[in-house]
Amino acid sequence: MKIRGRTIALGLVGLVVLVVLGGITAIGWQIVLGPRARAVNDKKFEVTDARLARGKYLVEGPAHCLECHSEHDLSTPEYPTIASKLGAGWALPIPELNYISSKNITSDKETGLGNWTDDEIARAIREGIRKDGTALFPLMPYQNFAKLDDEDLASIVVFVRTLPAIKNEVPARNLPFPLEYIVKTIPRPITTPQPSHPAATAAERGSYLATVASCGACHTPAVQGEPLPGMAFAGGELFMDPKQGAVYSMNITPDASGIAHYDEALLTQTIRTGQVSGRMLNHIMPFESFKTMTDSDISDIFGYLKTLTPVKHRISNTDPPTPCPLCKHSHGLGEMNK
Repeated sequence: MKIRGRTIALGLVGLVVLVVLGGITAIGWQIVLGPRARAVNDKKFEVTDARLARGKYLVEGPAHCLECHSEHDLSTPEYPTIASKLGAGWALPIPELNYISSKNITSDKETGLGNWTDDEIARAIREGIRKDGTALFPLMPYQNFAKLDDEDLASIVVFVRTLPAIKNEVPARNLPFPLEYIVKTIPRPITTPQPSHPAATAAERGSYLATVASCGACHTPAVQGEPLPGMAFAGGELFMDPKQGAVYSMNITPDASGIAHYDEALLTQTIRTGQVSGRMLNHIMPFESFKTMTDSDISDIFGYLKTLTPVKHRISNTDPPTPCPLCKHSHGLGEMNK
């Protein structure tokens, strides 16, 4: 009986080992070995007036870097950024992620990027890898920033270097299980030059800007981080407002349930004011950054949005929530999406 018991025990141990190895293989060996990461270099991006201007425009506008990397005053409905904390990072009010922190991106040498090389900053922005080789949580939209061309990336790094040093140590990441392991499997190294994107048409230019601005990421519903097929830009992604609770992104496809009634002037007005027909948008939408975009860039984004496949998906943040079979969430008018 002892031999039989030992045999069964060894068999169970072997089974567990096989299951663990199978699970690791299915998910990716990065959960054990760490994320895929290329070696960095000590190359320094040349500082030019053009790069400083372009970097400032991207960081403060479409890429809305300071929107996420600055503490906000949550005591007012507008949630304005705190000027004295610009770029210093903060514990984002997302309890589901244990209040994950955006990092200090000022030039402070102890708590910011002051001791990072230009390529280490570039790798973090576009590939999601920190200076120490660990993976960033993809709330930092490096998967969209991976589309940044080399010149825009250099411009962002050059401008970020000019942010005044602010000493601010943000809390260490403490993701709920198993996210801490899953994030290791997401980064992908970029090892080839990324030239400028096609820009002959408004749609081409707008597509690039919409990617940098993460429009699709916010306006496409996802389940466990995976975008739902056929629902691109159709809204229904869940966000948690610190005061209002559950808020769902709107449908911005050219469907009647989306923005088919928009013209360029209305989109421009919406982005500039944060209001639609006198109704204030939720400040989770970073229009405080987007409103700094040029008229021509907003026009190009509108040109791109018009090319999207229309998706019928009615959403409301004011009506009582009901289950929606399309986005798998419960939101206002959900029952009308059949």
